[in-house]
Amino acid sequence: MAESRSTVAVLETADPSSVLLTVEEAARRLRIGRTTCFRLVLAGEIESVTVGRLRRVPTDAVPAYVAKLRHRSLEAA
Repeated sequence: MAESRSTVAVLETADPSSVLLTVEEAARRLRIGRTTCFRLVLAGEIESVTVGRLRRVPTDAVPAYVAKLRHRSLEAA
């Protein structure tokens, strides 16, 4: 099982040309759970698009979400 996880990590870092991520890939990049990521996507916290019947997260939406979190924490301080 550890071998499959390392393979996934290699595949994610090996293809920098990816424009869209699955919600699961976005969750792995954020180091959060899949269900939590789906909730954030459905709430509009993380930008997403639909391609046919599929839900995808633009790669730049992940750092944008982190930046939004950082901005909120600065305002609260």
